[in-house]
Amino acid sequence: MVKPERPDSISSTKEAIGAKEEAHDVAVSDQRLLDLGYKPEFRREMSLFGVLGISFCAIGILNGMSSAIQTGLFSGGPLGLFWGWHICSFFMFLIALSFGEICSAYPTMGGLYFWVCRMKPDVPILGFFTGWLYSMAMVFTGVSANLSAALYIASMIEVEQRTLERIEIAAIAWALNIFSGIINTIGTKAIGHMSSLFVWWTLGGTVFLVVSLLVKAPVKNSAGFAFTNFQNFTGWESKGFVVLLGFLQAVYTLEGCETAAQVAEEAVRAEILAPLAVVGSIVGSWLIGLAYLLSLLFAVQDIASVQATTFAIPIAQLFYDAVGPRLTQACLLVVMISQVMAAITTFTASSRLFYALARDDAFPLKKQFMTLNRFQAPYWGVWTSVLIGCLISCAYIASAIAFNAMMSSAAIAVMLSYLQPIIIRVFWPESLQDFGPFRLGRWSWAVNFASFLFIILVCVLFVLPTAYPVDVFNMNYAIVAVGGLLVIVTINWFWWGRHRFKGLVKTV
Repeated sequence: MVKPERPDSISSTKEAIGAKEEAHDVAVSDQRLLDLGYKPEFRREMSLFGVLGISFCAIGILNGMSSAIQTGLFSGGPLGLFWGWHICSFFMFLIALSFGEICSAYPTMGGLYFWVCRMKPDVPILGFFTGWLYSMAMVFTGVSANLSAALYIASMIEVEQRTLERIEIAAIAWALNIFSGIINTIGTKAIGHMSSLFVWWTLGGTVFLVVSLLVKAPVKNSAGFAFTNFQNFTGWESKGFVVLLGFLQAVYTLEGCETAAQVAEEAVRAEILAPLAVVGSIVGSWLIGLAYLLSLLFAVQDIASVQATTFAIPIAQLFYDAVGPRLTQACLLVVMISQVMAAITTFTASSRLFYALARDDAFPLKKQFMTLNRFQAPYWGVWTSVLIGCLISCAYIASAIAFNAMMSSAAIAVMLSYLQPIIIRVFWPESLQDFGPFRLGRWSWAVNFASFLFIILVCVLFVLPTAYPVDVFNMNYAIVAVGGLLVIVTINWFWWGRHRFKGLVKTV
């Protein structure tokens, strides 16, 4: 008579099979990286949920929409916000599909930079510009996120009738920059756990905010108001142009889906998980953002009150009018924590970009920036991001206008970085030949062409004046800041890049 297996024996067998399958998946992922010419340096400790969380963190749907909601409210109002959200989400979904296809073929850190270098190796200056521009955009985005978190904290204090000085807000931002550096120094596993937590925080936070707004708002707006009401605080007469300006809120909120590619070398079966995370983060953000946006539109009491607010960040006035002072602080706390996690993830991306650039001789101090600590973190890149962040935050003390221009330039720089691989896929479609398992097939060119047209439109809108008549106080200085970034990158090309950078450098 055969004795049945004991439960602990069955469990041990399942664990052994699971470990064997995981080892096989790691071997497959490492082999793909070797085929691309790179030696595996990072431990593959991220699951699909962790990689998906990285992109969710970078997008930061709650904090992104909360920080930029005033742009849409004043430029088109609820009509522009509701319909603009769907239009922009659709086109950002197309961009995510395009990136997913490329990411599946090239599952390695560096993201946009690596893709451009790999697809157009005969034009090294294009890869160099993309890498530097995108890395600066990531650092600036992280700085902007931490300053926004500081503004949420300042608004929470202002509910108690105390106003913070700009230097106090900057000091909070410095502390948050340093905190972001500490978390990133702890390494991949900590970031993976945090990004997984962020997904649940976003879901739980959305439920809390939606319920609070819809239950506590003294007056609930009608569906007609939420879907068709037009507002114009810009001074421009053209309704179509005003609504287009409001689109910038949605685009700003949805940037960041490609961040999953930055941790591709730290994920198992990255050629599958990374593109799923890139696309899935946009789909999830589209739906979650819609629920949050609708609650804001149905609960907003007075758009003119939001426009005239004295709070450090305008969304605080919307909360205050709708839910009262106590719940306002709770709502701001939910969004602030989301904002901090988004900033941490952005520094994760920038540090990996510095690592990838240094690996290919596109960045000075190659040995230092490729050094990993015992937590598997490229700490030189992490703390370079923190240092730049603290220096940029100083601009806020002198002039909020100058700081806002630099932060706006980050959003434009991200879209300009998006443009490079999309242009290559549109005009040189044969440049991508070794496809991965995620493939668009015959729809690929159409998806890339539609993405190309949308990015061009957005880049133009981002630099146009948002108010009329234009004066020194409401002028859109983003074009000046973007020009400064391009000058810095150009100087670096002639000083360093054209002598050292010849394209991707294989490590095996």
